[in-house]
Amino acid sequence: MKKNLFDDIPSELPEEFFTLLMEQDGIKLERIVSDGHASPENFWYNQDQNEWILLIAGSAILRVGEKKVKLDVGDFLFLPAHQQHRVESTSKTEKTIWLALFWNP
Repeated sequence: MKKNLFDDIPSELPEEFFTLLMEQDGIKLERIVSDGHASPENFWYNQDQNEWILLIAGSAILRVGEKKVKLDVGDFLFLPAHQQHRVESTSKTEKTIWLALFWNP
């Protein structure tokens, strides 16, 4: 069934919006939509899965360990399992749309 990555995005997003696009054989693909969102204060992701992210629209600043990483449209990043990271900020002028691919190491 044909779908479009930019469809079905609510205009108001009090929280980040997650859509499961595909899950099979230990691989999961999600669309994440942020609208000026950031990780909660002092919160760090520390996941059991590898994660590869691609920024489709907007912009974001991540903190990966001690480094700040600015992502613009088309940028992608690999985060190995248990790599501590957090979202410092996302665009406040447009929605930030990510694709996130997860798999077990």
